Amino acid sequence: MTSETTSAPNFIRNQIREEVEAGRQGKIITRFPPEPNGFLHIGHAKSICLNFGLAEQFGGDCHLRFDDTNPAKEEQAYIDAIKEDVNWLGFEWAGPVRFASDYFDQLYAWAQHLVREGKAYVDDLSPEEMREYRGTLTEAGRPSPYRERGVEENLDLLERMRVGEFAEGEKVLRARIDMAAPNINLRDPILYRIRHAHHHQTGDQWKIYPSYDFTHGQSDAIEGVTHSICTLEFEDHRPLYEWFLDNLPVPARPRQIEFARLNLNYTLTSKRKLKLLVDEGIVDGWDDPRMPTISGMRRRGYTPASIRKFCEMIGVTRADGGLVDIAMLTHALRSDLEDNAPRAMCVLKPLKVVLTNVAEDHEEVYEVAGHPAREDMAVRRVPFTREIYIDHDDFMEEPPKKFFRLAPGKEVRLRNSYVIRCDEVVKGADGEIEELRCSVDFDTLGKNPEGRKVKGVIHWVSAPHGVPVEVRLYDNLFQVEQPDKDKDADFLEHLNPESLVTVQGVAEPSLAGTAPESRFQFERVGYFCTDRHASSPDRLVFNRTVGLKDTWAKIKKKG
Repeated sequence: MTSETTSAPNFIRNQIREEVEAGRQGKIITRFPPEPNGFLHIGHAKSICLNFGLAEQFGGDCHLRFDDTNPAKEEQAYIDAIKEDVNWLGFEWAGPVRFASDYFDQLYAWAQHLVREGKAYVDDLSPEEMREYRGTLTEAGRPSPYRERGVEENLDLLERMRVGEFAEGEKVLRARIDMAAPNINLRDPILYRIRHAHHHQTGDQWKIYPSYDFTHGQSDAIEGVTHSICTLEFEDHRPLYEWFLDNLPVPARPRQIEFARLNLNYTLTSKRKLKLLVDEGIVDGWDDPRMPTISGMRRRGYTPASIRKFCEMIGVTRADGGLVDIAMLTHALRSDLEDNAPRAMCVLKPLKVVLTNVAEDHEEVYEVAGHPAREDMAVRRVPFTREIYIDHDDFMEEPPKKFFRLAPGKEVRLRNSYVIRCDEVVKGADGEIEELRCSVDFDTLGKNPEGRKVKGVIHWVSAPHGVPVEVRLYDNLFQVEQPDKDKDADFLEHLNPESLVTVQGVAEPSLAGTAPESRFQFERVGYFCTDRHASSPDRLVFNRTVGLKDTWAKIKKKG
């Protein structure tokens, strides 16, 4: 069992530790059981880290199983993406990838077992009638008029459902439990529905598909799962989960434990709503860097270590802790990138500067550390020439009092280079600034100028050596903390129109040929990642991962 590196609460880990130490529990087997009907998001990352992490910590196994009971909404593309996400986060599942559909034959046999035991029946009520008969939270339900069908009739109808004799919605198989149960989930829940849909694993073999509730616990039991860990919305389903285990000859008895799901501000984690964003073209696919999907976060520049660190920081509790501040997530990200991202200079809004006292053919090359604290990172070669680019935001014609950058008649130091002074501003016919004419103090390389203090330091790039780059400045997709808080309102009204701004910049030549998913700190600007889809040897595209300012660190310090 690995050591625990944090004091973040995790009641499930504590509970399992007690069981193991008391000798009540043998080998731990957990599972991560996504439905392949969309890409995984940051909430799933918490579940992945929990299930795989517990298996690692206690020397057990974690299975990856797709609960694929709804073929109309499932795709192979989702399966492939989910497998890639789990691997990217740094986890390996035990044994082969599993599918609930692997157990369809066994589940059907168990459905027949329940019918023979008088604990399941075929019902002809329409969906609308079934809702009416079901009752409410304050009123008991009524038994279906088909509830007392005989065993042989039910077995015959079930088999005819299986081979496709009936239309969709014409019949269902229901458990016979208790139509007056206070827990509505126990009011004769549906076990099988008719679906004339092609399944990505079983093809056209089946015309009926088991419900999620009927499939989940039995799949856990078949696999010998010891701890079935799920979010709190499944707490009310636990009595049904246990009813199936009690009434079927399952080979093992998993135990369901619920924990609070992750709610992150400025973020949606509803797969239905995320799919709407994709289908409506509001974002550029499931892995758009503004999406809270693991694929989107990866493309934006998040690291596996930062996501795992965040999931450890927020802990695992049963209490709904409300909204988690997204600044906590970006703090985990910055901490990782600060230590591991090499440095580079990139000008996002290029303004040309001509250094008038530098010869036209002058070129000197500085050897600059790839990272100020990492000797293992390659040294960068940064050329200095007569013409350079600085950022437009680093110059003002009429600066305020504490503007320590470049202005007419003012001095500033070029990062890793000389102090320069702005002598002339050149404007075009439209009055816009076209370039600056500046002079270099050649006695300031690596030392302060004599008799005066220069406070400002700005980044820059050699004009003839600079590499053109497209930079995508991503921000939160939504402008409000809880975009779907009002269930009656359209969450799309809260979209941030500035969630993506694209600029054409110039980067230092060390970035030429950068591989996809390479992460950098652009000095004085933020952290950026080479886009893994849009970038090519002839075209560099960088995504802004996160800015340099860390609000969560300040919050913690105040606390």
